[in-house]
Amino acid sequence: MKNTVLHKANTRGHADHGWLNAYHSFSFGSWFHPDRVQFGALRVLNDDTIAGGMGFGTHPHNNMEIVTIPLEGDLAHKDSMGNAQTIPTGSIQAMSAGTGVEHSEFNPNANQPTKLLQIWVFPNTKNVAPRYQQIDINPEDRHQKFQQILSPNPEDEGVWIHQEAWFHLGKLDSGSTHTYALKKQGNGVYAFILSGKGTINGQKLETRDGFGIWNTATLEIETQTKMEILLIEVPMDY
Repeated sequence: MKNTVLHKANTRGHADHGWLNAYHSFSFGSWFHPDRVQFGALRVLNDDTIAGGMGFGTHPHNNMEIVTIPLEGDLAHKDSMGNAQTIPTGSIQAMSAGTGVEHSEFNPNANQPTKLLQIWVFPNTKNVAPRYQQIDINPEDRHQKFQQILSPNPEDEGVWIHQEAWFHLGKLDSGSTHTYALKKQGNGVYAFILSGKGTINGQKLETRDGFGIWNTATLEIETQTKMEILLIEVPMDY
């Protein structure tokens, strides 16, 4: 039985708005692909570059868990809950939209772009009170291992969301082998290669490729070069 999906980097949706250069692993905005609407509870994985001084105007969300990971530069955030924060590279933000929230996001630096991942996950509880969370994460804690940056548990490492989901970042050396054990039976993992080359469970992958796998207890990752990777573990029954 087929239990994998492969999204090569050059098959992603692409929208260049001038101020925003965006790549979509899943259907988003004007780009729709019937086979790429979601991976289980994972609905959106956008790979965005925002030009200096530009950004998204105020817009609404509801009943979605929204996770933002800056990769380069800073992202300024304002929302209807009264939060006004700057999210630097090395931090992660989680927002539960719940009953409804409005927010804006922009690049506060005029002289450099901001690069980020924005990820949407369907919640397991609807109409929760909106909430905002932002933490710093230490990049040293992902060298040659998987650093947990998100979980369902407020007491665990990383931010938390209303879903049985776990996110990990890894910064792996060339020629190394690693095993990721899934946290919950019935979950799948969507692996997104931030940089480098390697294989996961035998599938060759390169920079910005996405690879989803389910009906497995572990991922076996072998690197050909230095590799930075994001593992998104989510329930599949969505």
